[in-house]
Amino acid sequence: MSTPDYDTNADTLTRNALDEGIARGADRLGHEQQGDGHWVYELEADCTIPSEYILLRHYLGEPDDLALEAKIGTYLRRIQSSVHDGWALYHDGGFDISATIKAYYALKMIGDPVDAPHMVRARAAVLKAGGAERANVFTKIQLALFGAGSWQVVPTIPPELILAPKWFPVHLLKMSYWARTVVVPLLVLCALRPLAKNKRGIKVDELYSGQPAGLTSQAAHVHRIWKTGFEVLDWGLKRFENHWPKAMRRRAIDLCASWVTERLNGEDGLGAIYPAMANSVMMYDVLGYAPDHPHRAIARQSVEKLLVIKDDEAYCQPCVSPVWDTALAAHAMLEVGTPKAVEQAHAALDWLGERQILDTVGDWAEQRPDVRPGGWAFQYGNDYYPDLDDTAVVVMAMDRAAGVRGGKDAEAIARGAEWTLGLQSHDGGFGAFDADNDKFYLNNLPFADHGALLDPPTADVSARVVSMLAQMGELDSPRMKAALSWLEKEQEPEGSWFGRWGVNYIYGTWSVLCALGRAELDADHPMVARAVAWLKSVQNEDGGWGESCDSYALDRKGHEFAASTASQTAWALLGLMAVGEARSPEVARGVAWLLANQAEDGLWGQEVYTGGGFPRVFYLRYHGYPRYFPLWALARYRNLSDSNSERTAWGM
Repeated sequence: MSTPDYDTNADTLTRNALDEGIARGADRLGHEQQGDGHWVYELEADCTIPSEYILLRHYLGEPDDLALEAKIGTYLRRIQSSVHDGWALYHDGGFDISATIKAYYALKMIGDPVDAPHMVRARAAVLKAGGAERANVFTKIQLALFGAGSWQVVPTIPPELILAPKWFPVHLLKMSYWARTVVVPLLVLCALRPLAKNKRGIKVDELYSGQPAGLTSQAAHVHRIWKTGFEVLDWGLKRFENHWPKAMRRRAIDLCASWVTERLNGEDGLGAIYPAMANSVMMYDVLGYAPDHPHRAIARQSVEKLLVIKDDEAYCQPCVSPVWDTALAAHAMLEVGTPKAVEQAHAALDWLGERQILDTVGDWAEQRPDVRPGGWAFQYGNDYYPDLDDTAVVVMAMDRAAGVRGGKDAEAIARGAEWTLGLQSHDGGFGAFDADNDKFYLNNLPFADHGALLDPPTADVSARVVSMLAQMGELDSPRMKAALSWLEKEQEPEGSWFGRWGVNYIYGTWSVLCALGRAELDADHPMVARAVAWLKSVQNEDGGWGESCDSYALDRKGHEFAASTASQTAWALLGLMAVGEARSPEVARGVAWLLANQAEDGLWGQEVYTGGGFPRVFYLRYHGYPRYFPLWALARYRNLSDSNSERTAWGM
């Protein structure tokens, strides 16, 4: 690591150290830009996606690819915990039984002997935790598809669900986009109950303890009455399973297949997320589509594009993040402000402009039929499912660059803002993909044990839209007041905000402070003052900030200190600087931490997962986060130090 020219006695940073750190970071980030102007970094989840990829190949009975299997096996063995002997949901996390079952099954399928030390350790950990009987619902479905578990322990989700009227309490349109795309092909699989080809005949009987276990849930808003009611409904559905009218079932299955095909999304895949993409391939398989059928073939190819294959190991990503990476990197380069950095940011904005979704009316229109398309998706292509977070970030970058680019992006900015604001929920907040996707009783469904069925308004996304509005000059409109009021109600007693899409309260608080600062709330406003005090109170002794994925625990009592990370330190700094704290000693110490932990190549190392997928269930390691966020924070610090302004003019 490099050592900054930092005078700890005077508690000041020399300008040379700051300039050098920014220059090295910008040079490295610029070097990693793709030839067409975009950035894209690895998006790593836990062991479940690469494990499921192995199982998918064997479910389909595809030809062996022993070299690829060996590399994925190397990856899975490397990330096995030496502490609890299983697999976690994030780096250095606690034991997760479902993840461990999938990793064990994949390794056994690859050919690892059951008496190998790492397999013995993993098996003992599973049995100690109660055995495969205690797996979550989606793991139980995976086991059942291989004949390695019983369908009787899987909650019933009949395909007839797709025929339900919109007013029906349990309806696909009341679920989040990701749940919808995963569930629709799964409805077919659960109805037809195919058996994996599994040419090696591998099962995992040894993971069962013989002790039945009931369903547990990671969901918030679980209530006894709703939970009991849905369990009784499941009991009834199981007994009615063989009595559905055959014509109705056939119609439901056909409609599921048509729904998937309409949204197949080319080589980017259904919903552009692995679980939905894999389920679509298996659905086509059980419906008799040949491997070379255009729909099945392109669905299968979409999965292959998620692989990250290196010299010694490989894994499968849950999705890709080029629009998100590119928009955030562009912001960082605009903040750096050198001619080269600005030129690279403009190339990124050109690339982003071509990916605005202007013609496809996605599922979001079911709630807002009068809104015109105009958003951006997270991935290369996902036209049915743009999101408000990406769109607001892109719009702010384009708006920021308008002084140089002129009116080049004016129409894109207007359409992006129009679409985003059109999806404001009735309570004033903003969700990620849909409006008013907040039917919390659905978290009590037996197959919703992952707690990720809904997409309600969240503080981080709502803040991003407020930032966009404020940056574009809208400070006192009814919709702005409604959004600010919503954020005020969502502030935690300690002063922070929950971070749905990033870990966690540091991420949420950064997002909201950026919004409040640009919305011109004074430093002594209670929302701002309490948030600033909280951020300062959770600064680590070394000057950085850190927070674990454990902060999503339902029984969280308050902040638990964790090792400082580059991205979380940058978020805290950007949040504080957004509300006039650029000259505070806490910010100076945070900047010093970033400089002290920057490597000679301009990068910051970070294995810790700071991205949010689904709280308590699924987390993400954005490999780009320790690249553009720290650079952005350092450049922002320099720019504010050089100016007479206490706050930035931008929403982020």
